[in-house]
Amino acid sequence: MYDALLVRHCAPTLAGLKTGSLFSCSFAQPKEMHSCLRHWNGQLYGKGLHVLPLCRRKGRTLIYLYRSSALLSDFNCKQTAQLLKQRHYPLPCPERCIAHLIKQLAHGVSFPHEIGLFLGYPPEDVLGFIRNPAACKFSGCWKVYGDVPTAQTCFDAYRKCTQTCCALLALGVGLEQLATAY
Repeated sequence: MYDALLVRHCAPTLAGLKTGSLFSCSFAQPKEMHSCLRHWNGQLYGKGLHVLPLCRRKGRTLIYLYRSSALLSDFNCKQTAQLLKQRHYPLPCPERCIAHLIKQLAHGVSFPHEIGLFLGYPPEDVLGFIRNPAACKFSGCWKVYGDVPTAQTCFDAYRKCTQTCCALLALGVGLEQLATAY
């Protein structure tokens, strides 16, 4: 059941098309969550993927699946680094930035919109959302403020990837086989 949830929400990250994915999951007990995270990390670590709980609220856990090499590459983008520095993230280390994000989620009054940078969203779209959420040009997997045709192509690729991965999982293909190594 949990593997299907992970694949449904994170297939593009598993396949190497996307830096990271988020989804909310309900676990009966913290012990069940820890067991599930150990299982996922055991299956995916060798593929360069990591699964972390970012926060827990009202019985639900926000889960983050990310590809560390892609996150490092994204953080090396000048515009991304500038946005994160303005928000006091400890660059260049992605793991320390994730720890800072976790603190922001735990103690912040508002949701940290820069989280899109941890998911591989274009920095111009993250900045556009932060500046003026109502000014988006298109909405799909995220709100687009910059290059609409490129975003639409990306959204289509994510949708097809998710359909394919979900179908393969239903046929018995495991997470480790669905994940692309980088």
